[in-house]
Amino acid sequence: MNTGIRDLLAPDRLGPALADALGDPAWTTFNAQLITGGKSNLTFRLTSSAGSVVLRRPPTGALVATAHDMSRETRVQVALAETAVPVPDILIADDGDLIGVPCYVMGDVRGHVVRDRLPVVLDGPDTRRRVGTTLIDTLAAIHRVPFAKVGLAGHGRPEGFLTRQLRRWSGQLGDGSAHPVTLHRLALELGKRVPAGGEAALLHGDYRLDNVVLADDGTGAAVLDWEMSTLGDPLTDLALLLLYWREPGDRPLGLTPDVTHLPGFHTRAELVSRYAAITGTDVGELRWYEAFAHFKFAMIAAGIANRVAAGAMAGQDFGDLTADIAYLAEAGLERVSP
Repeated sequence: MNTGIRDLLAPDRLGPALADALGDPAWTTFNAQLITGGKSNLTFRLTSSAGSVVLRRPPTGALVATAHDMSRETRVQVALAETAVPVPDILIADDGDLIGVPCYVMGDVRGHVVRDRLPVVLDGPDTRRRVGTTLIDTLAAIHRVPFAKVGLAGHGRPEGFLTRQLRRWSGQLGDGSAHPVTLHRLALELGKRVPAGGEAALLHGDYRLDNVVLADDGTGAAVLDWEMSTLGDPLTDLALLLLYWREPGDRPLGLTPDVTHLPGFHTRAELVSRYAAITGTDVGELRWYEAFAHFKFAMIAAGIANRVAAGAMAGQDFGDLTADIAYLAEAGLERVSP
């Protein structure tokens, strides 16, 4: 284990805690490898002769308020353990004593996390279709969870959700010139047309292909990365998935997987139709939600760029995101402008 990872994981404390939680002294010493691709919290696979587990912790450096919330991630995954939504088992949840920052350890769900290419076992038109069905059906399952019955009634504040979300992400713009003018215009146009919103649901907050572990047959093994989960308008989740879901001829986005343009994958219209049929949700104002998804993802990209520049991403570099941010602002403005 190199010095940088040791500093992030405090193995002298973490090892004994793992041994105690998992009931196996083999965990007293372990190896750790950063799982690359995560753009917010840091994710490590820990291995010993007893097997493997996964640890999640915040990035280093200053953190945005309400982001990188480990307790939020653990709470929702524990609550979903007995539902139709597949999630990893939570093995350790710690508020900061263990490695110096809040973290949690979960079971290592084996399967495929698809980013920029499909593994051979999933690379066929029929399996691609099944992957799309898995993604949209699982999103519908998340939104249909009876959140109060599973202990998540206090997981968010649905009242005024869209207004607060817009205010939260707009607040990161500041009043300087660090962001494109079109991004400021998009925020203003969104604010003029905020929908009333639909019935509250449990939201994932960043639902996309590479946040779902897939089994060999294209079905879902686990939904990951719940740090942005809350209660609110489910169309925000759907619209963000549609942004990530690239079709033939779409401009690729550097931060998202680009495989859904391949033959066999659903079109965005097909995903919307299937989601509406399963949930009964009115999708008549979906264009506003799509515009908001573009705005939100532009702000996420800006935050990632700032963390990389500050050296807070354990050496990961996602390239120059300036062009992506400008494109997202322009595409969002097209969807919401009169």
